[in-house]
Amino acid sequence: MFLILLPSDCKQAENAKPIAGDNRQELVITAGVENGMCSLRRGYGPEKKAQTAASLWDAYSGLLSNQAMILAMNSSFVDPLLQYKTQLKIVELSFKMAFAIPSLDKVKGIGKNEDDQEDLENLYRTILNTFEDTLLILVSKDLYKLQILKEMAVWMSEDNLYMQERAMVIISRVLSFASRKVKGCTSVDVPCLGVLAAELSLLCSHADPSITQQASLGMYHLLCIAKCQNADIAKNKSTKYDKPGSHCFLPSPSDTEFLPKILQRDKSKIAQSVGKTLLPCLLTDFVWSLLMKLSAPDQTTASEAATILKLTLEYYAHKVTMVSKIVDVIYKQLCGNASPILKQVMLRAITLLTRTSPKKVIFQLMDYPVPADNTLMLMWQAAGSESSVAPLVLKTILLILKGKPGTMEERITERRHFSLATTNMMPVVASQALCTLLPIGSYKKAVAQFFPQLLMALMLQLYYTSNLRLMTEDRTFYAQDALRVLLNCSGLQQVDIALKRKNCWNQFSQALFHHHGVYLVAKTLSDYNFPQFPDTLHYLYKLSVEGPRRSEDKVITIIFLTELLNNFFKDPFPEEFLVLFRNWVNDSDPAVSKLSLQKIASMAPVISEIENVCSLLIAILDAFLSQDKTVVIRALMTLRRLLGKLDKVTYSSLCTRIACSYCPLMDHSNGGIRSMAIRHFGELLRDMSQYTWMLNDVVFRGLVPLMLFLEDTEARVVKACKYTLEICASELKWPTSYLLKDEHCSFELVVLNICNNLLISHQKYIIDLISDTLGFLRSSRTYLRRGSVILIGYLAKLGGHLLLRDEIQVMFEAIDQVLRDEDPVIREFAEITNKIFMEIAHRLTSSNIKQSFQRLFNLIYIKKLKPLYNYNLPKDLTGSPMGIKETKNDKPLQTIIMKTYW
Repeated sequence: MFLILLPSDCKQAENAKPIAGDNRQELVITAGVENGMCSLRRGYGPEKKAQTAASLWDAYSGLLSNQAMILAMNSSFVDPLLQYKTQLKIVELSFKMAFAIPSLDKVKGIGKNEDDQEDLENLYRTILNTFEDTLLILVSKDLYKLQILKEMAVWMSEDNLYMQERAMVIISRVLSFASRKVKGCTSVDVPCLGVLAAELSLLCSHADPSITQQASLGMYHLLCIAKCQNADIAKNKSTKYDKPGSHCFLPSPSDTEFLPKILQRDKSKIAQSVGKTLLPCLLTDFVWSLLMKLSAPDQTTASEAATILKLTLEYYAHKVTMVSKIVDVIYKQLCGNASPILKQVMLRAITLLTRTSPKKVIFQLMDYPVPADNTLMLMWQAAGSESSVAPLVLKTILLILKGKPGTMEERITERRHFSLATTNMMPVVASQALCTLLPIGSYKKAVAQFFPQLLMALMLQLYYTSNLRLMTEDRTFYAQDALRVLLNCSGLQQVDIALKRKNCWNQFSQALFHHHGVYLVAKTLSDYNFPQFPDTLHYLYKLSVEGPRRSEDKVITIIFLTELLNNFFKDPFPEEFLVLFRNWVNDSDPAVSKLSLQKIASMAPVISEIENVCSLLIAILDAFLSQDKTVVIRALMTLRRLLGKLDKVTYSSLCTRIACSYCPLMDHSNGGIRSMAIRHFGELLRDMSQYTWMLNDVVFRGLVPLMLFLEDTEARVVKACKYTLEICASELKWPTSYLLKDEHCSFELVVLNICNNLLISHQKYIIDLISDTLGFLRSSRTYLRRGSVILIGYLAKLGGHLLLRDEIQVMFEAIDQVLRDEDPVIREFAEITNKIFMEIAHRLTSSNIKQSFQRLFNLIYIKKLKPLYNYNLPKDLTGSPMGIKETKNDKPLQTIIMKTYW
């Protein structure tokens, strides 16, 4: 008897109870699917057989119910991710229903006769076909859901009670369907192929030949899908107008029969086929999945995964992405309880990844805490065992060594994985890594190639880490260890011994003596004529031209370069290096400027042999403008030392510019700079005595500060002013020198004498001197305001006839501020000066003709002045050369200026 059931009736049938009073055995329902019809047959059997038959019915009804839900969800507008997760749970439930039923032989055994056996067999196959149809429905709608097959492989491996061989048949069939489906697709996107290939690759070596056969067949279909996906990508890159399906390539029928057999138990062929076919992102998933299998409890699975992983990386490590993440997982697994064999495989994986992606591997290895543990040391050794990329490894480490440990700074590399540490300690780790990598025999050639870069990088790291005090188990800094290893690996063992004998390494551990340590290294290398000198010098020159990243780098570079040049070249240096030192004179870092100036000063004996000496001297003059007083002092000393040896022709061509550069420094806030500038100004006048005519303008420009700073509070400045004023008076033939002697020195008398001499011989400079003096009236220093009030009074008294109405008005405005000065002496002197201005203004007329005649009269008739302010005058003026008593030189008509004023 046959009944037609709908899926909605299944649950009611499942819960049906035996008819009361029926003496027959419990109802047994069997089902089969033929032409879409569901048939039931009543049968009788023992109780156990009835339960088995009932379980088949339960499985079938459950599969139908689940399939209905999956179909309904496929037609809904549920979020794709949520839809997939829900469907996956339903498929997992269906999987457990379908593959937990007894085997086909047991099912046949419960039938009484051939008809019962046939019906039960149909029901059995229908259950499996229903599950397979469900998968086909899902995959036909979305190839992304091939991911479910990967989950199936996991489920079947978790419990041996499941029918693994039958599950593999279904997986293979679904993949076969998918491979046919993609042939006509215009776009192929199957992101799960990598993880699914990993599962199938392990099953291709299964102990059960039937599973192996199905797994290899499934792998073949998977690779066909991957080829279509590759062809689709290639098509999109080349043209968008190909006919649908023309881009998909499938092997010939002979290949179809041959390839699956190759994949059976041949791990090398599997690795090569997968590596060649999968896209980089999919191959990365494949490698990642195998890597996760290494920690599987089943040692057989872990061993198989290790073998395939190693083979894949041997052939196609260059296609793997996410290298940093893979290295990080390997590190964590090595830190676990992996077996020695698996550890060797993982270390080999590090070697293979280093071969193709050295930067990514090295950066990841540097991103672990310092000091490195034993696991990390093993990984370094593994990375260093690949000699072909030794130069790239060292380049990467040098890139890391450019960083400053203990600071947060912008990343200097391409995108990579970074630690969340608040400070950058990667350079310290890199220094420790070099201690492991440099002695490796295969690195000998690369070490020789990068010796200069490694030497300077480690010297800089020694400087950076000197303040960190990174000590581990009483060990010295890793940069120091690495530097010593570098010397010993480069055939410079004697240099290392000599540095130890000179206590050099202790110099580096103290920040104050670090520069001396740098000097010792350079000096010792030079003493032993190290063969790497040409390359090192070339690198230092290149580094200097390009400009180091930090000011500390410049300091170390200059010290090292200077010492090498001192030992291998005679002064002066070649022009190429002189240019560097000239540029460093005005560096933003004062330490760099002073080091450069110091070296330039040492070349004084040969200064005339330098071709572009003028540009060098001008650079030193520019250093006078530095905000750092120590740089200005060093520049003054250097220039004076060079001028003492400079030939007169060159000296005379620059003397005016040099003298002008001294003038602003005479009013510097630092007393040492003031005194040096004033004294050096006088020495320049003495050196250029035969070229006084060239310096007249500059001399008179400097007269105002020279007079005013006679009142300076610092004795060295006063002494320098007297020294220079004596030279000026001597060159100008003025009888002033006597007044500058300590026993006769009086500020007002010196000013009066100089002003009288100006009136006699250099009237044309009086207006300029008045202008310069006005600027000092606003000074914050009391003695300068006081002195300038006195000086401008005398200048105005003697040169009033030279002033115009507008000029005297400016002078009134300037003195008006001083009339309210907080110092009473200054206010008193300002009143005197103001009266002088008023007298001058009163004499001024509006007639230009009258003003011209007055000026001519004053040019002809000149009367010497006597003290007006009585400021600190000597008690016995008669003993002074400026005594008030009249002498024969004090005639009303002093001199006649034989020149036309017009």
